[in-house]
Amino acid sequence: MSILRRLFPERDQRAPYRPLYDAIVAEARTPFWYLDGQVPDTVDGRFDMVALVMALVLIRLEAEGDSGRLPSTLLTELFVDDMDGQLRQIGIGDVVVGKHVGRMMSALGGRIGAYRTALEGQEPLHDALARNLWRGEAPADTGPVQARVRALHAALATASAADLYAGRLPRP
Repeated sequence: MSILRRLFPERDQRAPYRPLYDAIVAEARTPFWYLDGQVPDTVDGRFDMVALVMALVLIRLEAEGDSGRLPSTLLTELFVDDMDGQLRQIGIGDVVVGKHVGRMMSALGGRIGAYRTALEGQEPLHDALARNLWRGEAPADTGPVQARVRALHAALATASAADLYAGRLPRP
């Protein structure tokens, strides 16, 4: 079987979207969020930030219509692989990793809906961020984070899909 794999290597469909995923994680690790935004620099806080930026990018890819579906799916698979690896790295065992990843996927889906609704003006962004970013305990001044989320959302809306896939997230 290894000879066949060398002759006909499997092509990882997700590889073209890895630069975008890496850019999402890099944005989520920007010190602004943790210093000025007061997002807890904890495992949960870092997950919440990756989920926030990931949600904004997935919302942007929805605008691509059918051509954005496969990239969204493959990007989400990269997220799942990363979260699986992170869980294993912190010592979560094989038996329960799947449950944790399932909860993370549910959390991501909930955040996509909450952020989409808030960014469309149907709900205050403060409320969505308080629930999902600060887990109910928002700092006194959420203005800087709200402004940056709105700016990133707006910048993503004008970015080309090709730039995004190449890992060039716009700077808010």
